[in-house]
Amino acid sequence: MKRTKIKELLYTAAASQLVVVQGWVRTFRNGQFISINDGSCLENIQAVIELNSLDEATLKRITTGSCVSITGELIPSPAKGQTVELKVEQVEILGDCDPEKYPLQPKKHSLEFLREIAHLRSRTSTFGAVMRVRHAMAFAVHKFFNDRGFVYVHTPVITGSDAEGAGEMFRVTNLHAKNPPLDEHGNVNFKEDFFGRETNLTVSGQLEGETYALALSEIYTFGPTFRAENSNTTRHLAEFWMIEPEMAFYDIHDNMKLATDLLQFLVKYALENCQQDLEFLHKRAQEEDAAKPQDKRNELGLLERLKFVTENEFQKLSYTEAIDILRNSTPNKKKKFHYLIDQWGDDLQSEHERFLVEKHFKKPVILYNYPKEIKSFYMRQNEDGKTVAAMDVLFPGIGEIIGGSQREERYDNLIARIKELNLPEKDLWWYIELRKFGSAPHSGFGLGFERLILFVTGMTNIRDVIPFPRYPGNAEF
Repeated sequence: MKRTKIKELLYTAAASQLVVVQGWVRTFRNGQFISINDGSCLENIQAVIELNSLDEATLKRITTGSCVSITGELIPSPAKGQTVELKVEQVEILGDCDPEKYPLQPKKHSLEFLREIAHLRSRTSTFGAVMRVRHAMAFAVHKFFNDRGFVYVHTPVITGSDAEGAGEMFRVTNLHAKNPPLDEHGNVNFKEDFFGRETNLTVSGQLEGETYALALSEIYTFGPTFRAENSNTTRHLAEFWMIEPEMAFYDIHDNMKLATDLLQFLVKYALENCQQDLEFLHKRAQEEDAAKPQDKRNELGLLERLKFVTENEFQKLSYTEAIDILRNSTPNKKKKFHYLIDQWGDDLQSEHERFLVEKHFKKPVILYNYPKEIKSFYMRQNEDGKTVAAMDVLFPGIGEIIGGSQREERYDNLIARIKELNLPEKDLWWYIELRKFGSAPHSGFGLGFERLILFVTGMTNIRDVIPFPRYPGNAEF
């Protein structure tokens, strides 16, 4: 007989039939009641062994963490909280698990401890729920863009360009680590490297994505990106996934509209398709919040925060308007902000973004027209000479979740900005050349996938929404 997934048995199967269930034992009580989970859903199914129907040797091998295959009759359950259970006819142990050494005992474990056993944490209810939501969101991303006629483009992971201009990149080389070849000036001679030049892991697929937008009109990338930023925070990873659409013939306002539509679609998809996992994560977040001081707790529960996004129009305001609001706000005047807002041109921090969303407007916010000095070289310069057509989408509990802009399509303006920032023209020759051969107005943005999952699941550390987190000092597993 073929295995039937537990999800199908609990939600779609009729009782009184012979089935095979395969999964991992969560608990085994009184030598009779086996609780099994196969990852297809949050819930376990209970298998009941009749007394004296199995030999002692087999019973001893049914331990928390062991993998079993159970054949039995699916029958209505007399127990509360479950509609069906299995009346066991046969048990096969597929994989033993030493209960003395297995680190995931049936008790509550801290998230810090679970990060140390990332190869096993996927078997917990929390990480099972998070990863199912992550899968649903990845599928929804592709569905959103596919349904709108976008083309999915795989941009390179190894690149010679730095899209952000920050220089925080991981170098890719096969030169000898201790004795690399040197040029006549004593510098590493990258002409002898594998690619014949200095290369890095990508920080963004944006620049390459623009080349395809200026041919296919609307494209998106969805892939891994890397930042060698020494940030040990709950919001940063060294390896993370980015969703980056690029669209020809879109101005900044079209860009804002697409970003709004995408975020509302994704959150609505989660609410409609991940109800059980979100209910579990909602309760989990409530318990976590209850342990915090009153001023650190979320005003809205997880499900309320999600509906906050789907049920509210996004508030649009310029950076200049935001600075005026923040400068005159009570937290700024009473010096409650960690970073005080003194003048136009200050870079906004997460605390400022969250104040605008959660306290002032009480709805998601889109900020636009930022000072050019705090934004990247490729953003379109506005006529005022001070600002660029950039936009950030701000969410409750997260702050910035999307960053984007109308791209600078004018050759002379782009060249002037690159020279102003002393960026290497020789590395960007192909990007610059796009502005010489049939340039067009175009826009795009980046949505950090893990930031999205952090928001949708209510988890508080970004290291807990990616299967194997990479951060300073950690590349285990």
